[in-house]
Amino acid sequence: MKRSIEEELRRWKDDPLRMPLLIRGARQVGKSFTVEKFGRENFDQIVTINFELQSSLKDCFRNLDPKIIVSEIELALKVDIQPGKTLLFLDEIQFCPEAIVSLRYFKELMGDLHVIAAGSLLEFALVDKMISFRVFSIQCFFFL
Repeated sequence: MKRSIEEELRRWKDDPLRMPLLIRGARQVGKSFTVEKFGRENFDQIVTINFELQSSLKDCFRNLDPKIIVSEIELALKVDIQPGKTLLFLDEIQFCPEAIVSLRYFKELMGDLHVIAAGSLLEFALVDKMISFRVFSIQCFFFL
């Protein structure tokens, strides 16, 4: 099934000024499926972290520096994350508020890495942890 969001994702990928992408939407509407499919079709590699299933990887986000985060992910998952070739997909991000906060630093400190995060009920995580974002630090899509 082809979705209109796929064209938006391709535009996002090719935008030299792209920001980390946060996809929000209800549960079970195809967010993860669509991002995984997009990653397989448009990158050499997709590295997926599902915070609901892989809670131990939350520790990679103790530090807000994306270079340290990526290094710890590479070590934990035994992968090589290469900007421009790898899509880093942070799924069920509502289970790791530190990862939500880290998104704003990926644009500033590692802008060449493609990062997509997805989650449902994010409003609760954002309000509960009093998380806010600087203007132009992340881009949000609402998935319906």
